[in-house]
Amino acid sequence: MKKEMTEQEAYLRLAALCAQAEHCEQEMRDKMRRWGLDEAAQDKVVERLTKERYIDEERYARAFVKDKIRYNKWGRRKVQQALWMKHISDDIQQQVLDEIDEKEYLDVLRPLLKQKRKSIKAESDYELNQKLVRFALSRGFGFDIIRQCLDVNEDDFDEDSDDETD
Repeated sequence: MKKEMTEQEAYLRLAALCAQAEHCEQEMRDKMRRWGLDEAAQDKVVERLTKERYIDEERYARAFVKDKIRYNKWGRRKVQQALWMKHISDDIQQQVLDEIDEKEYLDVLRPLLKQKRKSIKAESDYELNQKLVRFALSRGFGFDIIRQCLDVNEDDFDEDSDDETD
């Protein structure tokens, strides 16, 4: 039979985990729940981890947003949904999402659409654009920014085609 974990043991394990990477409060609570810690002990451990700055929801959200946009190529909506699933407060979500650099955000979407364009088979430009819009929406990008990138990409695509005919 498994030995019951004490509050101190849980704190030490979670502090070591938080020292290695950013984690949110919800992730820590989920771990403690799996370990069989009662609610009162969970509250004490989380309070101590927060007080000693092992857990910082705002710092976690900033790192999470930066990683998901840069490496996973997610848009604002998908990132916001993921933060909501991790029980990050609406205020922190909004603050961190507002800090996203527009240029960097566009620099993620443009190459993504350009790359996807190469793999899409479509009968017409209209169908191609519809597929690209659906793809970008599924990644969490807003329609306005998608439209903006598609207009720019069409110009780039036309220039590429013109170069080949010369």
